[in-house]
Amino acid sequence: MTRWVLGVDSGGSGLRLALARSGDGTGDGTTGGDGGGTAPVPAGTDTVDEPVRTGSAGIDPHHLLELVLPRARNLLTAAAGRDGGTGTVIDAVCVGAAGMATLGGGLRAVLPEAFAGEFGTRRTALAADAVTAYAGALGERPGAVVAAGTGMVATGTDLRTWRRADGWGHLLGDCGGGAWIGRAGLEAALRAHDGRPGGSAALLARAEAVFGPVTALPGKLYPRTDRPAVLASFAPEVARLAGEDPVAARVLDEAAAEIAMSAAAVCPAAGDPAAGGRVALTGGLLRLGEPLLAPLRRELAARLPRVRTVPAAGGPLAGALLVAGRLSRGALRLPTGPGLLGVVHTG
Repeated sequence: MTRWVLGVDSGGSGLRLALARSGDGTGDGTTGGDGGGTAPVPAGTDTVDEPVRTGSAGIDPHHLLELVLPRARNLLTAAAGRDGGTGTVIDAVCVGAAGMATLGGGLRAVLPEAFAGEFGTRRTALAADAVTAYAGALGERPGAVVAAGTGMVATGTDLRTWRRADGWGHLLGDCGGGAWIGRAGLEAALRAHDGRPGGSAALLARAEAVFGPVTALPGKLYPRTDRPAVLASFAPEVARLAGEDPVAARVLDEAAAEIAMSAAAVCPAAGDPAAGGRVALTGGLLRLGEPLLAPLRRELAARLPRVRTVPAAGGPLAGALLVAGRLSRGALRLPTGPGLLGVVHTG
C-alpha cells in the first residue's frame, strides 16, 4: 500500500500544499558528493489565495484545517487513483508557517490529532517558515540560508542546533531587506528636500514620481497597516538609480553588508570551517539584480571567505515536503527546537 506525505507552506499571502509518495526523493544527507537529500517529487499541489487567520490567540488552527483538509483529501484521492487506487494514509505531515515560533501554540495543540484522525498520520512536524525555507534551499546540510524579501532573516545550523539572526520586523530590524532599502531611499529623498547632508536629488525626484509630493508622504504612510510593503515598493527605484546616483549605490552597499553580517552570525563555518561551508540566498529581493548582488557577493567573500554561495535548490514548500518525507522514514537530521521545528508522534 502506498503511503503519502504532505507539505504545507502557510504565509502572509496565502497557503500552498503538496502531496508526494513517502520514500521519494534522493540522498540521505550523510554520504555521497553534495549530500543533503532532495525533496520528494509532488504527486499533486494546490494553492489557496487566502492567508490563515491570526487573532489574539495566535494562528487559527481550525481555519488552517478548513483550508487544508478538503484540498489534501482531493489531492490524495486523485493521486491514489493514478496509483491504482491503493493508499489513503498520509504517513507524515509538515506544516511550515510564518509566526510559528510566537503564534503557533494553537497549531501545535490541534493539528497533529486532526491529521491523525483524518488521514492516519503518525508524525506531524510544525516548523517555522525559516526552517522550511532552509530545508528547501539546502536540504539537510549544515550552512546558512538568507531569506530576503520585504523583510530579512538568516537561519543557520550545524545539524545540532539552530541559529537565527534578524527577522525582527521593519521597526526593529530586517536590516538589508526591501523595507529597509526603501526606507533608506526615502530618507535620502527627504534629506534632499530639506537641504540636509546625505540627500539625493535623484531619489527625491523618483519618490515624488511614485508617491506624489514628499511633504504628504508621512500622512500617506504612517496610518497604513501595510507599511513594510509600501516601503519595500521603493527598493526597486533605489536599485534602478544605483548606477548613476552615489547615494542610492551606498544604500545598496550598506544593505549588502547588513545581509552578509546576518549570514555570518548564523553560519557554522564562520567559527569552524569544518562545520559546513554553504550559504544560500532566497527571496524576492534578489530580483533587484546586480546593484545588490554584486556588493553582496563582495561582502560574503570578505566575511565568510571559506564559504561557498550556492543557489537555493527549492522554496519553503519543497522544504516542507522534504521534512515530511524524511520524517516518514524516521531519518530526519535537522535539529528540533522550541518554536522552530517540533515533531509530534500520534501513532
